[in-house]
Amino acid sequence: MIAVLIPAHDEAATIGRCLASVRVAAAHPALLDEPVIVVVALDRCSDSTGTIALEHGARVVVVDAPGGVGAARAAAARVAISLGARWLAMTDADSWVPPDWLAAQLGHCADAFCGLVEVIDWEDYAAPVREAFGQRQHSGDDHPHVHGANLGVSTELYLRSGGFLPLRCSEDVALVQALVQVQASIARKARPAVRTSARRQARASGGFSHYLQSLEESLSVERLLPPHAAVKVNADPASQDDAFAA
Repeated sequence: MIAVLIPAHDEAATIGRCLASVRVAAAHPALLDEPVIVVVALDRCSDSTGTIALEHGARVVVVDAPGGVGAARAAAARVAISLGARWLAMTDADSWVPPDWLAAQLGHCADAFCGLVEVIDWEDYAAPVREAFGQRQHSGDDHPHVHGANLGVSTELYLRSGGFLPLRCSEDVALVQALVQVQASIARKARPAVRTSARRQARASGGFSHYLQSLEESLSVERLLPPHAAVKVNADPASQDDAFAA
């Protein structure tokens, strides 16, 4: 059994589209009809996210305790593992996975999978921000990036590594670091990429939205500094580049 884990904090506007894309991925012929369950972790939701998730056939788990997205992902993982899932695929409620998403994760026959994201809704971000994001994203295989919106791990290695920590951000990065420590094999692939939003109203502090806004701010500062000073400013987003969570 394969499980898809989705943390959600007031995501009624986007969760339906996300779940519809997961349903298509779950029907990929390469999966040979292996059952796929979806677990949505309701992280202190006050809207209709849970109702919509149930309408799409997902299981829901309510997370009211502190710990943010890390606690939510961990709660979803516990439910999936208790139901017998052998593989845990992660995405986010404001993202849309491609049809071959699950098939590709499993097809690499690795202990874990780290994929990339593509922004499909840049809102009011200017062209320089979009270009800088593209330049900082290693577009090939063996990239260094970690995105909670495009991540997968076998249940065996998830448990061996200690699983998700109750962190408010970078819980995905912490998991991958723990996987490296236990010598898990990790497929770092450019494709398939998961499409996500560049919305400014972040659901988790320190996540993808924060990264893009920090990048925007650094570019604004660079225009006010002499060329020799821009290098130091430019280092901040680059240092986050390996660690931001989607």
